[in-house]
Amino acid sequence: MSAGTPPDGGAIAAVVATYQSASTIDACLQRLRVADGVAAIRVVDNNSNDGTLVIVQRHAAHDPRVRFIANPDNPGFAVACNQGAREAAHAEPAPGWLAFVNPDCLVERDSLARLRALAASHEEALLGADLVDQTGVRDPAARRRQPDFARMLGAGLAGVVPAAGRSARRAGAASTAVAPDDSQPLQPVGAVSGALMLMPRGLFTRIGGFDEGYRLHAEDLDLCRRAHEAGALIAVANQVRVVHVRGVSSRARPLFVEWHKHRGLWRYFGKFEAARCSALTRAGVFAAIWLRFPFAVMRAVLRSRSRDTV
Repeated sequence: MSAGTPPDGGAIAAVVATYQSASTIDACLQRLRVADGVAAIRVVDNNSNDGTLVIVQRHAAHDPRVRFIANPDNPGFAVACNQGAREAAHAEPAPGWLAFVNPDCLVERDSLARLRALAASHEEALLGADLVDQTGVRDPAARRRQPDFARMLGAGLAGVVPAAGRSARRAGAASTAVAPDDSQPLQPVGAVSGALMLMPRGLFTRIGGFDEGYRLHAEDLDLCRRAHEAGALIAVANQVRVVHVRGVSSRARPLFVEWHKHRGLWRYFGKFEAARCSALTRAGVFAAIWLRFPFAVMRAVLRSRSRDTV
């Protein structure tokens, strides 16, 4: 942005972090390119080798709003999102809004503009959408409480270690998921899903962006918590529905993904809760998180194999 050029308060910059996203990135970018209010699209690729960049390059050749960064390695989701946000600041004029969109999210033409209109009615807001899968089933990760590991530990680890007869994913989701309340067009929650987030660029800058100490998962919880502590509303737009094709980038590497997911949970606990907990509680939470790890890996492997056979 040149000196003296004000940001475009209504324009949206869409930031997409990709890794092995060839199966969905074409549809994702097609939809973003026709989405209302999108003035810039920044794709940051974390060293894909499945043809993702070829698809992105094709879109960039036909639309000057699309630019990309090709990382030589995979520094993680948080790093890529921060890179994209910084690059979006160079658009002329710099968009006033940032939308972080997973490559497996398929927005409707008016999705981001509707989120922006809802967010603009509040002093500051970080909003998510009503995420659903291809069959219309709602994603519980779209509406969450902030986790309280010490409380869950005291409740018998119900949300950390899978109880008998329940999968690891169901147990984890049950601990933080918030039921949809469709009577509220804008439903306040503790955290929205990082698959789709819209917020003012000024808020993102003020709170320091994503914490790059996370590699995968929990960085969205962290960002929402810091935005809330900075005074922003965290909410889900229940009438803005977006299809999220879950798990596309992670199917081939379930061990890698689950390792960094659990590492992220431990980082989150250490950052926000550990200081007010006893040594015994800290040890208990550590054990609970990592006892859950093998169950989560096993389930992820089985889920990946079942998809491969379909």
